[in-house]
Amino acid sequence: MLSVLLATSACGAGAQNPSAQSTGSASAGFESGTDSSAEIGTSQRAAAEKVKATAKAQAEAKAKAAAKAKADDAKAAAAAKTKAAQAAAAAAAQEAAAQAQAAAKVPAVVPSTPAAAPAAPKPAPVVPASSERVVHTTYTTAYTWYDNTPAGSATISHPILHKTAGGTGTYQDPITIAVGHSTATGKDVLDVPAGTRIYLPDVRRYFIVEDSCGDGDEPQGGPCHQGTNVNGTNSTIWIDMWIGGQSMSSDGADACASKVTNVRTAVFNPASDYAVAPGAGVIHDGKCDAGYGNTLLKR
Repeated sequence: MLSVLLATSACGAGAQNPSAQSTGSASAGFESGTDSSAEIGTSQRAAAEKVKATAKAQAEAKAKAAAKAKADDAKAAAAAKTKAAQAAAAAAAQEAAAQAQAAAKVPAVVPSTPAAAPAAPKPAPVVPASSERVVHTTYTTAYTWYDNTPAGSATISHPILHKTAGGTGTYQDPITIAVGHSTATGKDVLDVPAGTRIYLPDVRRYFIVEDSCGDGDEPQGGPCHQGTNVNGTNSTIWIDMWIGGQSMSSDGADACASKVTNVRTAVFNPASDYAVAPGAGVIHDGKCDAGYGNTLLKR
């Protein structure tokens, strides 16, 4: 009996151990399950952060690549612009050089007759003595810088060799002279064609028709155009020579004009070898160079 009890006690003790072990095993299994879940959460978070970091890195790389591409495009555009500017500058320089070379080959252009001036023949060439017309009944007067139209100017109506009244008095550089004119036909017609040379022995100088004498709407009614028997002188034509006078007073210029006013000999279409007094113009070096008479002298 004692042995049975001992055996039962032993069995009871043995029966308790498995239960305890089972409980311990269950507890151990529960704890083990809890630790695995924590590890899985940590792993998922790490993976998510890695994906996020990778996406961020890719975005940064993409932005960097885009910025680099934009910078490269800007650099290429700037280079193209610089190249185009250099090409344009080179083309401009080449064109300028070509123009300069072309200009060097072209002779200087002689200033043309102002458009406002009516058409006129060219100056008469050197003509033989047989073409001369000597008129001993020419009424000669003079106009100056002070009484020209407009006053205080050297304006002329039919410029040929000079843009304004002038000349020295040689055959090559005759002095401006004015003649009568008419507008009766609706056109301004000079009594003597513009460009005609005239020689006046009393001042020993050549002149050229470049101006008109007589103002107003009907100049043909004035004395310059008519020119006949002026002041009872039996004159047949009137011519009005330019004497300038800017170098002296108006009174001095008027005195010289009075000195040359009279019926004189004039040679129309003269030869080129008549005597010419020294000095530039009728008034020169402060004096009125006139009074040589009507005798025609050759050089």
